Amino acid sequence: MNDFEEYAAYVRGRKSSSKTNYHVESLKEMKTFKERFPDRKPRILLHACCVVCACWPMDFLSGAFDITLIYNNPNIWPKAEYDHRLSELKRYVHERWNDSIEIIVTGYTGEEYMESLMFGKDDPEGWKRCFFCYEKRMDEAFRYADEHGFDYFTTVMTFSRQKDSQKLNEIGLKLQEKYSHTKYFTSDFKKNDGQRRSNEICDAYSLYKQNYCGCLFSMRPENS
Repeated sequence: MNDFEEYAAYVRGRKSSSKTNYHVESLKEMKTFKERFPDRKPRILLHACCVVCACWPMDFLSGAFDITLIYNNPNIWPKAEYDHRLSELKRYVHERWNDSIEIIVTGYTGEEYMESLMFGKDDPEGWKRCFFCYEKRMDEAFRYADEHGFDYFTTVMTFSRQKDSQKLNEIGLKLQEKYSHTKYFTSDFKKNDGQRRSNEICDAYSLYKQNYCGCLFSMRPENS
């Protein structure tokens, strides 16, 4: 199977009806933990790529978890865009949450990170270059969660309509096997009217909505 055939088969698979409903799975997990530990909220490290994707997941999780955010996004190009998205995330946490949610910020290595993505510079958006990027950032954040004793780790990227939640959860569950303490929390934050709720929050707080995913290659007009 050549690259085109492989990608075409993947796209067909995305449209298949045989998918796991990870929104339902997330509700089950929250219910199970509450029943087992009624007197405490589990700690969750939530990887946030931008405030648009993060605002609704924060609301969704806040009743069940003690949330800490991690902004681990060296893929965002250029540095000014990275800084702007971080600034908007901080502003929202300040205005909506009164700074009660901590934000962990990792280092920015934009040029080095772009080099690591060069192998897939001609990939269509949402293909192997993107899978590599998802896994690299999730793995680094997952490692932080495990080293710092978090009960769960997850990513807001399952909110995005442009990203494959099945693939993201597959990556998260695979990464979970590497870590001894922290469990991966499956999700599909776009479900249950998540997109509308995010739009309402963004409008209420006049939040910046970017028009590309993040990396240099996603800035191409066809990916905007």
